[in-house]
Amino acid sequence: MGTALNIRQDFTADDLRQLARKSRDADWSRRLLALSVIYEGGSRSHAASIGGVGLQIIRDWVERFNQHGPDGLKTGKAKGREPLLNDKQRKALIEAVEKGPVPYLDGVVRWRLVDLVQWLWQEHRISVSRQTLGRELNAMGYRKLTARPKHHTQDSQVIEEFKKNFPAAVAEIATGAARGKQVEIWFQDEARIGQKNKITRRWARRGTRPSAPHDQRTRSAYIFGAICPKLGKAAALVMPWCDTYAMTQHLAEISRHVDENAHALLIMDQAGWHMSNNLVVPGNISILPLPPKSPELNPVENLWQFMRQNWLSNRVFKSYGDIVDHCCDAWRKLESQPWRIMSIGHRKWAHEF
Repeated sequence: MGTALNIRQDFTADDLRQLARKSRDADWSRRLLALSVIYEGGSRSHAASIGGVGLQIIRDWVERFNQHGPDGLKTGKAKGREPLLNDKQRKALIEAVEKGPVPYLDGVVRWRLVDLVQWLWQEHRISVSRQTLGRELNAMGYRKLTARPKHHTQDSQVIEEFKKNFPAAVAEIATGAARGKQVEIWFQDEARIGQKNKITRRWARRGTRPSAPHDQRTRSAYIFGAICPKLGKAAALVMPWCDTYAMTQHLAEISRHVDENAHALLIMDQAGWHMSNNLVVPGNISILPLPPKSPELNPVENLWQFMRQNWLSNRVFKSYGDIVDHCCDAWRKLESQPWRIMSIGHRKWAHEF
């Protein structure tokens, strides 16, 4: 004959039934109802039949209940395997990823998973697979992203001052050349598209090496592109050369896209054909040059990257006319997606002040 079950007396059968009714965990409700039978003086067999378990499990539930109360009957999560990396090692890994490799020490110019696996072994004597390390980096919020262009000799202080002073520059245009009109903020840049084209990443079966067509001829054209991210507008010309005359034609094209009751503040780099005294600037455009060596301030750079990776790379152009046709088709496709212009072109320093 089994010994009697001693259950804590700071609860009643009604208390457990009320908790069971409020619970959305079926297993927890079942355990609470089984123990309510014990409180009413029912047999352990009766409690086991309600709980759908054996007599020993009922005894275990009572012991958990006596020690932790109703919460002791909740389903716990399995502890699982101990993590391969502790907090100190994770911090060291994050620092290594953020700083990037030192080429003459690490032998690479960018981290791949296989390189980080080797780094972990050399620095911490921890052996992990690429898949495990990839999951670990994903869990810490890291993804493999395309880097923005950055000049190696740029002055970061000049860039920050440009961002800080940008609202004042807009205000000066608003009270001067654009008096009584809305100010549209435009960005401009050029991209060379040619027969010696880029090859991008593509999906392929693991272990294979995919191929893509690659031309060695040198015919090319230039896309003169400008966007107004706030309004999702774009204006472009495809030209055979890159000079002051071509830039003048592009300014005229941008001018036609500016609203009648607006004035455009056109932000672009300090290329020679942008700053030439022979450049003809329409009356509804004011030019604001970017600081030297700061391509990351111009979102059109990211636009070229998107267009190359999705519409213009991995192609063989038959002729100059074929290049022009594909450039025009890609830009028209971009113009038909103003939300993409807004997404790629948005900059906090230029649009949120």
